[in-house]
Amino acid sequence: MESNLWALIAVACIFAAIGIAAGIMLNNWIQKLQKDSASRTADKIRSDAEREAEHILRDARVSAKAETIKMREECEQELKERRREQTNNEKRLAQREELLDRRADSMDAKSKNIEKQEKEIETLRERLGNREQELAKSISQQIDELERIAGMKREEARGILLEKLKNEIKNESGLMVRNQLEEAKARSEREARRILTYAIQRYASDCTYERTTATIPLPNDEMKGRIIGREGRNIRAIEAATGVSILIDDTPEAVVISCFDPVRKEVARQLMERLISDGRIHPTRVEELAKKISKELEEELFQVGEAAVLETGIQGVSPQIMKLLGRLKYRYSFSQNVLQHSLETSYFMGMIAAELGLDEQKAKRIGLFHDLGKAIDHEVEGPHAQIGADLLRKHNEAKDVIHAVAAHHGEVEPESLYDILISACDTLSASRPGARSETTELYLKRLEQLEAIAHEFSGVESCFALQAGREIRVVVTPEKVSEGEAQMLAKDICARIEKEMTYPGQIKVTIIRETRSVEYAK
Repeated sequence: MESNLWALIAVACIFAAIGIAAGIMLNNWIQKLQKDSASRTADKIRSDAEREAEHILRDARVSAKAETIKMREECEQELKERRREQTNNEKRLAQREELLDRRADSMDAKSKNIEKQEKEIETLRERLGNREQELAKSISQQIDELERIAGMKREEARGILLEKLKNEIKNESGLMVRNQLEEAKARSEREARRILTYAIQRYASDCTYERTTATIPLPNDEMKGRIIGREGRNIRAIEAATGVSILIDDTPEAVVISCFDPVRKEVARQLMERLISDGRIHPTRVEELAKKISKELEEELFQVGEAAVLETGIQGVSPQIMKLLGRLKYRYSFSQNVLQHSLETSYFMGMIAAELGLDEQKAKRIGLFHDLGKAIDHEVEGPHAQIGADLLRKHNEAKDVIHAVAAHHGEVEPESLYDILISACDTLSASRPGARSETTELYLKRLEQLEAIAHEFSGVESCFALQAGREIRVVVTPEKVSEGEAQMLAKDICARIEKEMTYPGQIKVTIIRETRSVEYAK
């Protein structure tokens, strides 16, 4: 058994050795085949690369040749253009030289003509001088003859005659002037009282009081949170779009809009009402509605101005003037509505002019237009009377109407009865009981001055005085004002406010510099 076992082991070892030797031989054969295949592949790749390189080189040569031809054509075309331009320049120079030659010839002719006229004038002067000497000599001879006949000198005769006439005229003129003055004074006082009483009796209007706040009712207190928005973005968007202050306090179901500019207040009021009614409150919606309401308000202002013109019965008023008249609906002077004041003054002017026998239509026109400059006096430098006169001059109004508007505050000397009459009627409308309130006007002028100071700086796009004048927000153009310049601008505005204004407490100046990029997916 053991011998058979060892025999089997020996046989197995022999077969294993044979297998190993066969495997080694097979591996060597496979490696040889792989080397032969790799060599053939490399040769093929090398030949393909050479062919590709030749093809690329040939294409490059063709492309370079085409590019060279194209560049040569472009250079030739550019040379032709330059030659053509040079030719045109030479033609223009030749034409200018010809024009200058003609002008020089014309100037020479004018110079010769002037010299000729000067010689003629000099000759006339000599003739006039000789003639004056002859006349003086003749007058002297006549005076000597008269003195010889009268037996006294000329100065003595003149003195005696003037003294006699002076005494006679002094007595007669003194009596006449005194009588006329007394009669005129009595008649003018009586007539003035009658006319003014009659005019006031015919026109009576309610007292107009200015309101700088508007209360908006809310359906519920939950609406306050929606108006404020997340982190206050909705209320900031409303204030930025309209330039007003939104006051939200403990008052149930109500918010308050505060602004010294009634036009902005009206825009904000309509905006709040539409947002509350619609229920969609977000910054984009706020901006869209603010622009739409502003456009509608512009149309309303034109209609208001047109109605004022129709009410007074004047004709031939341009649409631009009507629009400016409509803006006076939201302009107040000492709490008196300027449009209502203009209508009152127009009625007074028309009635008094009719009593005095003047042109009633012209008088009404002057009364309606006399405060037209207040529509834009916060945008243009100068007194509103002069601004209004300049506006009327641009729209081809009559000269006497323009002068009356410019003179209604005494800044221009009066030249006609209309100039004096408009001053009286303006005072008559403004001084009636309850018409004006000085405290409110001073407050509004302070806010207007605050915005005017900010507008004077370069790069300012718009500005809004908020919080009853305790804050001003200035929107600047990003392309004109950098981040660093914005900080300096805030300091400069503060310095101007401290120097030129008197105010209680402190005023916060906020510079807003915002860049937006908007695209539309189609």
